[in-house]
Amino acid sequence: MELNSQKVRKLAPENDPLKMGMGWSVEDLDKSQIMVESTFGDSHPGSAHLNVFVEEAVKGINEAGGKGARYYTTDICDGIAQGHDGINFSLVHRDMIANMIEIHGNSTGFDGGVFIASCDKSVPACLMGLARLDMPSIVVTGGVMDAGPDLLTLEQIGAYSAMCQRGEITEEKLTYYKHNACPSCGACSFMGTASTMQIMAESLGLMLPGSALMPAACDDLKEVAYQAGKQIVKLAKMGLRASDIVTMKSFENAIMVHAAISGSSNSLLHIPAMAHELGLELDSDTFDCMHRGAHYLLDIRPAGKWPAQFFYYAGGVPAVMEEIKEHLHLDVMTVTGKTLGENLEDLKKNGFYDKCEEYLKKWGLKRTDVIRKYDNAIGTDGTIAILKGNLAPEGSVVKHSAVPKEMFKAVLRARPFDCEEDAIAAVLSHEVKPGDAVFIRYEGPKGSGMPEMFYTTEAISSDPELGKSIALITDGRFSGASKGPAIGHVSPEAADGGPIALVEEGDLIKIDIPERILAVVGIGGKEMPEEEVNKVLEERRKAWQPKPQKYTKGVLKVYSEHAVSAMKGGYMV
Repeated sequence: MELNSQKVRKLAPENDPLKMGMGWSVEDLDKSQIMVESTFGDSHPGSAHLNVFVEEAVKGINEAGGKGARYYTTDICDGIAQGHDGINFSLVHRDMIANMIEIHGNSTGFDGGVFIASCDKSVPACLMGLARLDMPSIVVTGGVMDAGPDLLTLEQIGAYSAMCQRGEITEEKLTYYKHNACPSCGACSFMGTASTMQIMAESLGLMLPGSALMPAACDDLKEVAYQAGKQIVKLAKMGLRASDIVTMKSFENAIMVHAAISGSSNSLLHIPAMAHELGLELDSDTFDCMHRGAHYLLDIRPAGKWPAQFFYYAGGVPAVMEEIKEHLHLDVMTVTGKTLGENLEDLKKNGFYDKCEEYLKKWGLKRTDVIRKYDNAIGTDGTIAILKGNLAPEGSVVKHSAVPKEMFKAVLRARPFDCEEDAIAAVLSHEVKPGDAVFIRYEGPKGSGMPEMFYTTEAISSDPELGKSIALITDGRFSGASKGPAIGHVSPEAADGGPIALVEEGDLIKIDIPERILAVVGIGGKEMPEEEVNKVLEERRKAWQPKPQKYTKGVLKVYSEHAVSAMKGGYMV
């Protein structure tokens, strides 16, 4: 099999001299040429350390007889972007990174790629980008940061901030928490979107077994990057492409793992977006169907007890897969060149679990303290539900494992707001009362880029009364750290004239998570038959006028004009 890089050399006579101009030898030109793309940069703790792993991957590639080439597309941080319009750029920058990966790979002509990232949008961007390139590919993730004093983790800061604003803790105490929540590099130490997507990348077969969500500072992770560099050269010679590994069976495996770990609701944006790049259509109903009856096993924050570094200590993705093995497709191919079933058997023999157990012993814990046995699950009905009805004809998403049981069935009074700033002000000033349904709309992909409603969810969930008596409903999305009665991705979105745009003060909103219902069931505080409610909504629709486009130039203008529905993945077409 002729390598792609060698075909390109024949077509472009300038190729060789230009590469020699940056230090390549004549011998290098004949080798397998491997792109090492990372989101390294001084942007946040999830990316600031990645060049260490880039260099290890390049070393592995070169020692295996290939030639590594470093490429960079730095990502942004949702945490740093929170609280201002910077968060509106979060989702679109996933697609922009994927675009650059596609450009880097196709403009040069590589034989394979190692993709190194850690966080919310950068890992999904790598998955989308490598799917477009469809060449031999391995993902290396940058792991997770250590917890701070008393196992302090970053997702607690939003709640502490809301408590400070309500006068429940001092400014000095909040400052202490802020100064100690991120003691090292790596993704945030809870089962947010970053941690979830690292796990999803391994669950899809694109990472070396057991390497997702390692502590960022451990030597094990550097060895993984080195071994990934060596392995990609083998995959390039085999011609084992991304589409040979990631199939519909692989996605089904990932969804089952997602249910077992109580993964972020943002996965319903990212996993379908990657599937789309591979020519596969993965809809939200598949998530809902597969989560029903699935066992939720992982006792990791924000829904559980332990910081995310304990996930690796307990055996990581392989340990979770062992517990749900009967529900997995064990015959799928992986980047080891072996099937998933073969990988799981190898890990039992090569000392992987013994090494993990040593980490746990230092904390006086057992594996089952972190990853429950299948028959002793935390929950047995998955963790994600898709709610539909006249309010969300295309669907909406709720992470029900983080919802108080009191809110699984409720009829609430609508309190609509057309931006998050107004909603959070009403929550913090106690204008929002028990029994209210707070709506934040015009925050979907076409409305404002689909930012997170993080601070509003934290203000609600940290309030002992409101956290169990109101709901937040939005066409925007939530942080993977969010907990409480939060329903997002409502589609069609308000900017597209979806029913969420028609809700008025005092409408009655029915939430029924077991029955998967989100609907307007009353007008002006009075319950009404469905046909009468729909008649009122239709009259409102006739009077509704779309808001002027929020962005008239730049990348968010492009995104708002080309983004598909959140329930399809929010990608651009």
